[in-house]
Amino acid sequence: MNTTNILLMAGGGQAGLLEQFGPLVLIIVVFYFFMIRPQLKKTKDQKKFRENISKGDKIVTIGGIHGRIVDVQEKTFIIEVEGGHKLKIEKGAVSMDSSSMLTEEQK
Repeated sequence: MNTTNILLMAGGGQAGLLEQFGPLVLIIVVFYFFMIRPQLKKTKDQKKFRENISKGDKIVTIGGIHGRIVDVQEKTFIIEVEGGHKLKIEKGAVSMDSSSMLTEEQK
């Protein structure tokens, strides 16, 4: 027996294949729209936020450190914290959510 005969006997041809793989395709589509796509959008928004940070902006790091941007470099920021101390942090260490909330509170 060849594979065509096996597929025809198993599910009645094309309808059998659609019945078998339809739920799997539906699960993949739902997974993409409810999990993967929103995460990609959030990552894109975070990258855009970090690129738009400029000197003088107040930020919060993912570790909870509050500071003000003193210098912007290619991959890092120099921030000034309480007491006039300066810290060098990676751009990826800035929390978009916390920094946005801090900015909204000050307005």
